[in-house]
Amino acid sequence: MNDCIFITGAGAGIGRETARLFASRGWFVGAADRDEAALASLGSELGDECCSTHIIDVVDEASVRQGLADFASRTGGQLRLLHNNAGILKVGPFEEISLAAHRAVVEVNVIGLMTVLHAAFPYLKATPGAQVVNMSSASAAYGIPDFASYSASKHAVRAMTEALDIEWEPHDIRVCDLMPPFVNTGMVQQNEQGSRLFERLGVNLTPDVVAAQVWAQVEQPRLHRPISMQFRALWPIAKSAPTSVTRRVLSKLWRQ
Repeated sequence: MNDCIFITGAGAGIGRETARLFASRGWFVGAADRDEAALASLGSELGDECCSTHIIDVVDEASVRQGLADFASRTGGQLRLLHNNAGILKVGPFEEISLAAHRAVVEVNVIGLMTVLHAAFPYLKATPGAQVVNMSSASAAYGIPDFASYSASKHAVRAMTEALDIEWEPHDIRVCDLMPPFVNTGMVQQNEQGSRLFERLGVNLTPDVVAAQVWAQVEQPRLHRPISMQFRALWPIAKSAPTSVTRRVLSKLWRQ
């Protein structure tokens, strides 16, 4: 089975919409999440013939390896596309967020991503033309105030993507990421009181729009894929502008 995708954080938001989209296009979907009820609902919606569900916590190596092994038992040991979507967010002044909450953001968004990548490698290697689509963020372009640990975690995802796209090229594995600004998901909605930037920059993307960009990476892979017209226009500037300019713009947005 060549057309198969394994999605972490598939129980809601971007992951759930990605599962729906790929299933509708004939792909076999491995949906992974730590929310058993959400997975059961998704599995019932998509059907056993085109979806397997896997209760995993991305920071629990044993559950990740078992989930991927169970998925691979349905796909002949292959994994055409890994979508590293699981992530958490905590927004607010750095010193007002507990150290435990900061640590959790890094553990899920970085260590969890690394754990899934490490466990998935044998299945990706066994699949011709395999791809990885990591979920980075527009906040990986420059550190964002009120999003310090989250932004740092997405910088790490960006670096991991760049490194592995080189390392895994001899194995015929392409590694890419998506870089959306704020997406209207439950994760963002729970944090909207944490920063004025939500109102200043807007929460304009919906999960289905981001899911469509996962599909776009299948059709035309790009190392970094900025999402939204606004950020696509700003991304080349953010890469080339002096850091002092980017800092000044963000500081003005945050302080107004």
